[in-house]
Amino acid sequence: MKRPIIICFGIATMVAGLVLAGQGRAVAQAAGKSADVMVPKFEVDPFWPKPLPNHWVQGMTIGVAVDAQDDVWMVHRPQTLDQRESLLTRNEGDCCTAAPDILEFDSAGNLIRHWGKTEGHDWPTSNHGITVDSEGIVWLGGNGPAQPGPPAGSAAQFAARNQPAAPDAINTNPVYHDSFILKFSQDGKFLGEIGRVNGSKGNLDKENVEGVAEIRFIPGTRELIAADGYGNHRISVWNKDTLKFVRMWGAYGHMPSDESLPEYNTDSPQFGNQVHCDAPSNDGLIYVCDRTNNRIQIFKFDGTFVKQVVVEPNTRGDGSVWDIALSPDPQQKFMYIADGANEKIHVFDRQSMTELYSFGDGGRQPGEFYAVHCIAINSKGDLFTTETYHGQRVQKFVYKGMVPLSEVKSGMSAIWPSTAGKQ
Repeated sequence: MKRPIIICFGIATMVAGLVLAGQGRAVAQAAGKSADVMVPKFEVDPFWPKPLPNHWVQGMTIGVAVDAQDDVWMVHRPQTLDQRESLLTRNEGDCCTAAPDILEFDSAGNLIRHWGKTEGHDWPTSNHGITVDSEGIVWLGGNGPAQPGPPAGSAAQFAARNQPAAPDAINTNPVYHDSFILKFSQDGKFLGEIGRVNGSKGNLDKENVEGVAEIRFIPGTRELIAADGYGNHRISVWNKDTLKFVRMWGAYGHMPSDESLPEYNTDSPQFGNQVHCDAPSNDGLIYVCDRTNNRIQIFKFDGTFVKQVVVEPNTRGDGSVWDIALSPDPQQKFMYIADGANEKIHVFDRQSMTELYSFGDGGRQPGEFYAVHCIAINSKGDLFTTETYHGQRVQKFVYKGMVPLSEVKSGMSAIWPSTAGKQ
């Protein structure tokens, strides 16, 4: 710092000037502290996606992913439509019928591909989560509990797939039918499976999963990470080519346990009944959603525990931490957390893990949420969300660049297109 050069001012004048300058800086910092922080701004696109063909409608919309071409993939639960939503199915009216399980949209919102349940292999009784890897392979999880029926693997069992879906509500650790992960080509060709139907032997099982909520991939490796958390209480890692087990861990990096513990405990020694997401970063970290314990636990790729962050700790019901997306810049500066109980998206600074602001509220209008369940982001920074229960939709939030924090602190209005200057 350069030394000031005093030419024609007395000492008193200099001191007074320094005091006034210091006061001015303090006032400016106090008044403009939040405004000086630049944050990403979003606007909801009420016209995305475009209407579905064939009188198709969505049930519980339970997963969203963006592929390498910025196409958006969505999975829902066709069997969760109620009778009045599916009159066409029973020839009782002109509308409507369930869309296929898997829908792919281009960036403009056009439906470009669709497919669903096929015979000859396991299929979830309750779809949960979709991921498209860097090679275009589509991966599906499921969280449907076991129900009486034909023997596993029999022809009759494959034919008996239309069973009621498990809701996303808190459960008491049922035995999960959906103890597998499915692997498909982009046109729906079955390519393989981790685990098998009704196969889980618990949290230490190295052959099966149990109620997988989400699937992601560790950058630069051939490793698949499963949020293995509706029946199990763990993160499990598998080789995506051989489909063989690699490693596992529970809360704080400890070995997982089959013990059932109360929910809503931010200090719980193990994950709760909904290990709901696993988001890997470019700098070697994995962010895990322990949904009904209202916390994110952060690990290294090998399962070493790093730290814990609590989000909305007083939340009950379905918990506050449902899914995570990281911004597409190389540093992944921002983290977006879907909170389906409080009906908002939390925007965090990832390095400090502090919340900058949030947007959203409960409701049916564009930009509002009913059980916002999953979140994904494209290469431009646009966000995509899905809603379960009676939300039954996917929404797009367009990235509008960086703005002062004060501009987005006004809640819902911050994500509606501005009408300033328009006639």
